[in-house]
Amino acid sequence: MFPELIQTKYLTIPTYGVLVAIAFLTALWMAGRLARKAGLNHDSVTNLGIYCALAALGGAKLMMFLVDIPYYTEHPSEICSLGTLRAGGVFYGGLIAALVVAFWYIRKTKLPPLKTADVFAPAIALGHAIGRIGCFMAGCCWGIACDRPWAVTFTNPKANDLVGVPLNRPLHPTQLYESAAEFLIFGILYRMVGRRHADGAVIATYLVLYSTTRFIVEFYRFHEQGNLWGGPLDTSQWISLALCALGVAYWLKARKRVPA
Repeated sequence: MFPELIQTKYLTIPTYGVLVAIAFLTALWMAGRLARKAGLNHDSVTNLGIYCALAALGGAKLMMFLVDIPYYTEHPSEICSLGTLRAGGVFYGGLIAALVVAFWYIRKTKLPPLKTADVFAPAIALGHAIGRIGCFMAGCCWGIACDRPWAVTFTNPKANDLVGVPLNRPLHPTQLYESAAEFLIFGILYRMVGRRHADGAVIATYLVLYSTTRFIVEFYRFHEQGNLWGGPLDTSQWISLALCALGVAYWLKARKRVPA
């Protein structure tokens, strides 16, 4: 819709970049706030958030390359192009990379793993909800053709130049579907953190709720990334199924350990 927040002869500020920065700072603030309530070391949690954010950026880009290897093999110059640099990448790649870095840092600092993960779950959902608004503004992660009253039509040529979104065609606002779901997930998790729960139950609930959301939204999203395995489901949906199963398994286990 509005891919560039400010554009002058000497300065261009992309709306996506501004909203991603706001998303990161908001998520970091939320994680720190919840860390204090949980009795965790605020500085360690803040540092963990920064390291995970850097890992997520790299992991999202790497996953973007991996799921679309044929395209980048045929167009190697696109790997370092401005469009690739501005692309957000694949969220699941960022999530997996962030989890690996989190595992390393938590062991190093001796933070309680499950309690720390529970603190970060609402923060991740809140940051992701804001970030998806950035996707909508940029035009990336667009949906398939839509004939519903809430369909959106992109008309800004800059959006087409930057991310390739089709212009003047009504599309499903998949970015807003996911953003709205993430705000709802944040509300559920934030309320859950403030109540009695077993360690790990909040992050397990996040995995179930987000993976279910992503699985459904993918049916309405234009698949710009390739599919590693073929078949009716895309790569993100297979990852969603795996993470949902993991979340359900741990959530059922955690239910039996709710503190009195």
